[in-house]
Amino acid sequence: MTTSLNSAEQQANAAPTALRLPHGDVPLPAYLPDATLGVVRAVSSDDLLACETPALVMNTFHLMQRPGSSTVQALGGLHRMAGWPRPIITDSGGFQAYSLIAQNAKFGSINSSGITIHPEGSDRKLQLTPEKAVQLQLSYDSDVVICLDECTHVDAPEQAQRAAVERTIQWAQRCRDEFDRLMAQKRLAEGQRPLLFGVIQGGGYPELRRRCAEALLEIGFDGFGYGGWPLDKQNKLLTEIISYTRSLIPPCYAMHALGVGHPANIVACANAGYTLFDSAMPTRDARHARLYVFTAERPTLSANTSEWFDYVYAGDDKHIKADGPISPWCDCPCCARYSLGYLHHLFKIGDGLFNRLATLHNLRFMVQLTDFIRAGQHG
Repeated sequence: MTTSLNSAEQQANAAPTALRLPHGDVPLPAYLPDATLGVVRAVSSDDLLACETPALVMNTFHLMQRPGSSTVQALGGLHRMAGWPRPIITDSGGFQAYSLIAQNAKFGSINSSGITIHPEGSDRKLQLTPEKAVQLQLSYDSDVVICLDECTHVDAPEQAQRAAVERTIQWAQRCRDEFDRLMAQKRLAEGQRPLLFGVIQGGGYPELRRRCAEALLEIGFDGFGYGGWPLDKQNKLLTEIISYTRSLIPPCYAMHALGVGHPANIVACANAGYTLFDSAMPTRDARHARLYVFTAERPTLSANTSEWFDYVYAGDDKHIKADGPISPWCDCPCCARYSLGYLHHLFKIGDGLFNRLATLHNLRFMVQLTDFIRAGQHG
């Protein structure tokens, strides 16, 4: 079994304070913006660095279609293609494939071999197997490879959840075997080797979550992810099952709350022991003029109340003549130089600069949020 932690940390069963990856360390906890197709919309790599973004999450399922895996490789891998020097985590795309097929069965199918996709408007048929998912992510020069898993809706019946768990376990073993085979070929030094994460499925059934977690621990991974949609029908965080799933994994392993990006949900998951978070929500909200602000210079974070943060809607007319920054406590490139009134003007005239500045602000908020969590300002 491989691990990114040293023996002393393992013996103490201590939670890791950072992920040590080929393209640098990621301090934990960390929020990672979704750069699904190799880009965080509206901003450049220099912008991301200015916000102190520690790493990005990209998506294998989407990248294999656009721009295509051969193009990614021809452009030197994801880091060179996107001009991004820091770590990249690549999601396998199991969730995205499930979502597409659940939307309409004509888009593909899932069986024991893997996932078959029929892209809309194309005669092509794409195959994504556990082995291919690993091969593609390694060819992209990913820092963290995530196993292909079978995703389910949290409300799916127990029989469907059980079948998905068994398939996820089988696929995880195949991913592990392929990863080890390719690592043996590459003969990489320990510091150059990417990490491999398994994904725990099981819907809302604790016994299935346990079955999946125990099997993945036996196979052996560097870290783990919470699999499946993390919200209920009312868009409330599934706190109980998410916390239970984290309790099944020893603290010495980093655990990724896949798809969690709401500020209060990040705090709740951090309280439960999760250390990695990703979502497109903060950047999507920014483009729709929904900006995040803390309500105090050094807020006391809580998952039980939202009083420590608020939203500023830059398109509201009350901001027409606002001559101060979005937040007096924000040090993002936008707040350091531009007024909220100017941002309102950019939004109203539909200028692309608004998307860039607003995105910079929300990304910096998310970095500050995890900084506060790391400093212990939460409970």
